[in-house]
Amino acid sequence: MHSIISRLNNGSALLSSCMMTLLALIALSSFVFTADPKGDLSINSVKVYPANARRYPHKKQDMAFVNFNISADLTPLFNWNTKQLFLYLQAEYPNPKGGSNEVVIWDRIVRRKEDANIQVVAKNKYMFREISHKFKNIPPAYYSLKYNIMPYVGVLTYGEAARTNDSVEFPPVQPRVS
Repeated sequence: MHSIISRLNNGSALLSSCMMTLLALIALSSFVFTADPKGDLSINSVKVYPANARRYPHKKQDMAFVNFNISADLTPLFNWNTKQLFLYLQAEYPNPKGGSNEVVIWDRIVRRKEDANIQVVAKNKYMFREISHKFKNIPPAYYSLKYNIMPYVGVLTYGEAARTNDSVEFPPVQPRVS
């Protein structure tokens, strides 16, 4: 005869196997739901001002301030396995050394399908500065609204909801108004 501990072990092994199978099916079902959300992104203005560096207060560097409009319907991205969306506005521009710079200047977390219709008129949330400390002779930037779908179970999915059609130039440095 089997002891009670042996029966409990067999029962818990069966339950954990069923649970892992169910979670694997949920994760695989996320690949069935594909959505291609579309939105509009427009850059109203870009201004560049001189500022003090954070770590070195006597060292000057340029800071860019971007005013933008976002209009996007992201409700198709929500299904029964979507926990939340992470949205972010990214500036992409080549640097003079041949690499590519990608800077996140705004973000938002959307937790409910009811909040997934995005209408935002704002400016950058995070500091936008160039590693060379100057925006002079920096090529123009493209801006894109990207998202990250965070499921309850499964892999993270990335995508792009909107993008500027034309690149946006960095203007010359403007003097700060006291």
